[in-house]
Amino acid sequence: MMNKNLSNIPSVSQIMQLVEKKDYHNKRYIKLLVKEELNHVRKIAAGNNIALNRSKIIKDILSKIPLLSQSSIRPVINATGIVLHTGLGRSPQSKKIINKVAKKLNGYVNLEFNLDTGKRGQRQSHIAKLISSITGADDAIIVNNNAAAVLLSLNTIAEGKEVIVSRGQLVEIGGSFRIPDMIAKSGCRLVEVGTTNRTHISDYENAINKNTGAILWVHTSNYIISGFTKEVKIEELVTLGKKKRVLVMTDLGCGEVLNLSKQGIPTNIIVEDVVKKGSSVTTFSGDKLLGGPQSGIIVGKKPLIQKIKNNPIARTVRCDKWTISLLEETLRSTQKESIKDNLTLSLLMSSRKKIQMRAEKVFRLIPPKIFKDYKISLDETLVEAGSGTLPSVKFESVAFRITSKKYSASTISSRFRNAKQPVVGFIKNNNFYLDFKSIIPSQEKFLILSITEALD
Repeated sequence: MMNKNLSNIPSVSQIMQLVEKKDYHNKRYIKLLVKEELNHVRKIAAGNNIALNRSKIIKDILSKIPLLSQSSIRPVINATGIVLHTGLGRSPQSKKIINKVAKKLNGYVNLEFNLDTGKRGQRQSHIAKLISSITGADDAIIVNNNAAAVLLSLNTIAEGKEVIVSRGQLVEIGGSFRIPDMIAKSGCRLVEVGTTNRTHISDYENAINKNTGAILWVHTSNYIISGFTKEVKIEELVTLGKKKRVLVMTDLGCGEVLNLSKQGIPTNIIVEDVVKKGSSVTTFSGDKLLGGPQSGIIVGKKPLIQKIKNNPIARTVRCDKWTISLLEETLRSTQKESIKDNLTLSLLMSSRKKIQMRAEKVFRLIPPKIFKDYKISLDETLVEAGSGTLPSVKFESVAFRITSKKYSASTISSRFRNAKQPVVGFIKNNNFYLDFKSIIPSQEKFLILSITEALD
């Protein structure tokens, strides 16, 4: 039944007349927000015979405008325990690195200008040698993410030809990115070999023909196949590739450039080791275990990397000055003397003992009145790295477990998300948790304010 009171809904112009009296900037944007809010009211009212109060509607919308007109990207305290949280921007950047980059980019920079010759330069030149020095590769190029790195590389080295991949490596990551789809979009034809759990060198050899463009070895960084399994090693494929004159390409996904097993991050597969084994082209992410901005890195033999750089697609997926500068500083932070500046790696390396000390310090600063309606305890937890990285590894951590007889876990979660300084935790077994593994130490003072606001 249609609501007869729909005429009580105010018009956009009525509300905007009141907005004009306020000192708001960008009133065209506010007008759009007002339209959306009024449409939302109409949808709720349609078919519901509820009373509509014009004054209340106007008051409600006007009260929302200050919040709605703010930037939608806001700083968040990540209390999920997942350091590489895709929804929260993956690798966090340290203030030190961001400040270095901001000082460089506060104005014009020599992004594509050679100061020595006075002629046009190449943006990749600012970072290629640094990547090569760390990975041991002849040359390198960066693009805007690893999916682009895979597509660009395959299109360059094997367009119109067949690409051989083990069935056990036909990976899907978040956002429905699938290796078979990337191969198809790159202009290549997928040839599957072996089975899900077992693939032999003979499977690859039997699949090679005159139309084979490449063998692709994919690191299954976001899942593990265990039990009765068999996987062909990269060096075996390189030997086969040399024998049959077929290129071997490796997609490492998360991209580890450091062996940090002694620092609490179990080592899986190091980029430099893969390069040494003879992979012609290797791709990996810059925003996972490297701890940098969203980017895809391609390393390999110089003639192939030059061909990739000259591919027209390379321009469509190139990085801007901010990404290049952030990645450069991140790569420099992987040196032993400055690894503490790499915030992502610092969080992952943090021991439970150190996290416990931080959590106890925050606990002591919680106002006593909070404990009237809430029970807060310190629990030991096990968390994942996130973003499909190191899926079999659990990192030791400590979390606040917050319960209440008056409020549900979902209500508590909502209050934290909607605090002035939003905090994102997680719910498990009807308990709400704030895990300190992913909480940046400099944000702890804001966390206390958010706890007080959310639980008051």
